[in-house]
Amino acid sequence: MDFGATIQGSWQLLLQGLWATVLVSVLAIGAGIVVGFVLCLMILSKFRVLRALAGVYVWVIRGTPMLVQAFIVYFGVPQLVRLIVPGFTISTFVAGGITLTVNASAYLSEIFRSGINAVDPGQVEAARSLGLSGSRTMARIILPQAVRITIPSLVNQFIITIKDSSLLSVIGMAELVNKARVYVGATYNYFATYILVAVLYLAVISVLMVVSRRVERRLNRDKDSR
Repeated sequence: MDFGATIQGSWQLLLQGLWATVLVSVLAIGAGIVVGFVLCLMILSKFRVLRALAGVYVWVIRGTPMLVQAFIVYFGVPQLVRLIVPGFTISTFVAGGITLTVNASAYLSEIFRSGINAVDPGQVEAARSLGLSGSRTMARIILPQAVRITIPSLVNQFIITIKDSSLLSVIGMAELVNKARVYVGATYNYFATYILVAVLYLAVISVLMVVSRRVERRLNRDKDSR
């Protein structure tokens, strides 16, 4: 229960876990934005096959727990690949990054779709009447406005991803919760250790929330000044 002793004894271990948590979350969000945007374009495509593929992907990922997805990526996929490539393994960090990317991309695709659909259709019609192609209209008219609309939701998804990364401790990834469990296993100091873990999560997420609010205010000022 001694917080001072817990901080002194665990800070290096927990900071290692925090670094792994932030790193895998940043990488997953970066990759998830790319995958999610591609999925969004597929959903908005005029080709039925692309819409169907993206729709099934989003439906499956959003309809299954991330914990199950982590087990499939870390245990199931390597077992399947070993049928072709004997001895194939995957690290817990890579498996965790893939899991977070797959999970986040499904939600990000819906965020992007909502942002694009929120742009005034009249602006699209005006751009097309001026002779802009569909791709140029998307790049010059729709996307800049959609980005503004989706920034708060993107930050919110980043926060969710950071918190969801705690589930990766079940596959042995050395993130924050896993490191805390290692320390607790050696000291049996449950209360102080997990309170400290909560404080670390809260600190990181609070920074993201402050940044998000400042970006929103800046975007609103720029919008009002036009």
